[in-house]
Amino acid sequence: MATAMTFTSLLVDLRQYLERGTVVDTTVFEQLPRLINLAERDIARSIKIQGFINVVTSVMAAGTSVYAKPDRWRETISINFGVGVAQVRTPVFPRSYEYCRMYAPDSAIQDVPQFYADYNYSNWLIAPTPDAAYPFEVLYYELPALLDAVNQTNWLTDYAPNALLHGCLLQCVRFLKADERIPVWQQNYTEDLQKLDGEDLQKIIDRTTTRQEA
Repeated sequence: MATAMTFTSLLVDLRQYLERGTVVDTTVFEQLPRLINLAERDIARSIKIQGFINVVTSVMAAGTSVYAKPDRWRETISINFGVGVAQVRTPVFPRSYEYCRMYAPDSAIQDVPQFYADYNYSNWLIAPTPDAAYPFEVLYYELPALLDAVNQTNWLTDYAPNALLHGCLLQCVRFLKADERIPVWQQNYTEDLQKLDGEDLQKIIDRTTTRQEA
């Protein structure tokens, strides 16, 4: 029978690989969940792949120019909104914050949205300020929901368990100052990330077009 990785099984695997981390080994026992989360964050920062893409939909409000980003947002891919009865999709183009302020210096003046910028890490700025309630859609890279005793699985455990395991082991040997093991797990981890990234770039969009790295 095929096996599946969970947060609990990953803890077991790490303890077996390290031969450390039982309940009586309190220092490592308490640190393992943190090291798992560090590895998850590192993978999300290291590669941009389809598995980390999420989509949210909402509605722009007339007279409101600042909109909250979703939880665990890392980078925006695209924003579009619906116009008219048929809700024809129209892109909102990325620009710098300064460009948006120069294009629409008076936020009280409302018009059809043209551009967006990162207002800060948690919000977008839309310019001009929307003049109607436009339904909009955002594609973005997210940090997967981190693993813990309650959240036992995520995209990494389901589709990239080897990368997650090797990433966790790399974090562990650094924590344990087992410097002789760092090159071993670093090589395995790097190869796993390269395979994930390469696999994603080669996915066929249609029979004549392949996605290219930006």
